[in-house]
Amino acid sequence: MTRSLPSAPNPLAAQLNEQLESAAPEVLAMLSGYGRRLYFPKGILSQSAEAKEKAHQFNATIGIATQGGEPMHLPSVQKHLGKIAPGDVYSYAPASGRMPLREIWRDKLFEENPDLVGKKFGLPIVTAAITHGLALVSELFVDEGDCVLIPDKLWGNYRLNFEVHAGAEICTFPFYADGAFNCAGFERALAEASEGREKLVVLLNFPNNPTGYMPTVAEAESIAASLLAQAEAGTRLVVVTDDAYFGLFYHLGGRSATQSLFARLTGAHQNLLAIKLDGATKELFVWGLRCGFITFGPGRPEAADVVCAALEAKTKGAIRGGISNVAQLSQTLIERALASPTIDAERAEKNAELRARAERVAEVAAQPRYAESWDVYPFNSGYFMCVEVKGVDAEKLRVHLLDQYGVGLIATSGSDIRVAFSCLEVDEVEPLFELLHRAVQELA
Repeated sequence: MTRSLPSAPNPLAAQLNEQLESAAPEVLAMLSGYGRRLYFPKGILSQSAEAKEKAHQFNATIGIATQGGEPMHLPSVQKHLGKIAPGDVYSYAPASGRMPLREIWRDKLFEENPDLVGKKFGLPIVTAAITHGLALVSELFVDEGDCVLIPDKLWGNYRLNFEVHAGAEICTFPFYADGAFNCAGFERALAEASEGREKLVVLLNFPNNPTGYMPTVAEAESIAASLLAQAEAGTRLVVVTDDAYFGLFYHLGGRSATQSLFARLTGAHQNLLAIKLDGATKELFVWGLRCGFITFGPGRPEAADVVCAALEAKTKGAIRGGISNVAQLSQTLIERALASPTIDAERAEKNAELRARAERVAEVAAQPRYAESWDVYPFNSGYFMCVEVKGVDAEKLRVHLLDQYGVGLIATSGSDIRVAFSCLEVDEVEPLFELLHRAVQELA
């Protein structure tokens, strides 16, 4: 038996592509081959949605079991869920997510990113956290051989997603220069990576994992200006902002920016499509609930509605073909939490605790007596900070710390060690760095 791809896209995919071609042809050109073929099927899900509205007598459409007008369920499960109704737990969520949750997350984006006010962007689509959002970006926009530009201080999962899975090339540039974000290096790398390419994917993760760095307002303006200049030069840019640690700003050593680059880039230029990945995972301290969002910010305000509708349909198709939908219970819990009148105070309390840990780390790690063991990379946000160790291999140091002292840290390169101060109490900071110093000296 021989198999081959269909000679022509599905009519629904073709219709979406035609809409993009008419409204924003540059966005159609940004799509991967798979992205062009994607569509949301008018099958069981759409028929079930129609039945939900009109089938007032009998509804025998969706593939769940019901009893007494609600999803069938087991008391052994339900007894752990308090007053949450079975319909908010067991039934399938829409492929794009619960509508009230999407709307309340959009309101949150406006509140925390005032520069978005007046701009046109898509309604956030629910993902199974940010890793799933990255996979969707890869599926929709990345072909084998494409270049993805990322600073060299990066989360290792990017390589699995873009290099291993998609077959793309990750191009990097030095994250730091003179104790700050390397704006000039980014501008050069952007121009070099764009040379000979019609499309470039750029991924920026702030606050950064592993460094814990959030750019200043001036640095954010410089980054946005470089992207705009490259878009004006004719490169089609898919710019992804991984905002996993958004809101955890401590302003160590000076004030950092507090808005996502997505707010600056949305509507900036027709050749620039901004994509925001964020979620409740870190922002609401619910890591295991796996609830995130992907939001599209097109460059043409006049075509934004058409572009966002087409991209949402394709994203729903990718979700439907991959995981079907994100867990209903996770979405219900996040939706209710965001509607709670005490959520802001609760978040502020946890953020203050993390800030106290970060401040203690900044104080301890920079003590002069440790200067012979490491240099501290600038950090001001998030969960992490990094040191560049001197005279020893970071991986050997990591193993030595684990074997001799029972201390677990992460080696992110041959010279860099990442410390997750998010899981250190304030009084644990100095003992940890003292052991790190001792281990470096022993190996050196």
